[in-house]
Amino acid sequence: MGYKYSNSMGLRVLNADGVEVPVIMGSYGIGLERILASAVEQHHDADGMSLPPSIAPFQVVITPANFKDAAQKQAAETIYHECLALGLDALLDDRDERPGVKFKDADLVGIPFRITIGKKLTDGKVEFVQRRGKISTDVPVAEAAQAVRAACR
Repeated sequence: MGYKYSNSMGLRVLNADGVEVPVIMGSYGIGLERILASAVEQHHDADGMSLPPSIAPFQVVITPANFKDAAQKQAAETIYHECLALGLDALLDDRDERPGVKFKDADLVGIPFRITIGKKLTDGKVEFVQRRGKISTDVPVAEAAQAVRAACR
């Protein structure tokens, strides 16, 4: 910013010799870009960003291993809507991709929690994964959204 504003406002200080001189102005604001860069610097690993839930683009991604499977699709949509009803920022990954591709994309985006719907659905369970530390637990389908909500606190 230089002297533009200090000159127009008549802002002066005394230098080391006691002579009045205009102030050289600069700006160092904290904006979204700097906040995100700081968070990524503090919360990342070899797989990408691991953002805190409060600043992540989504708090949870619901990932059916096979969206064409009717049971997985239904469970994924139900959990997704339950997450939204709880006020969670949720993403339903309904792409026709391999599970590994979906997992890697969620890691790169920095989504802190993932619910994976796969083979365990036949036992009434889904996998709840915490991105930071790669902690995985099986939870009942009916408790999946609440598990995310509790983890976001």
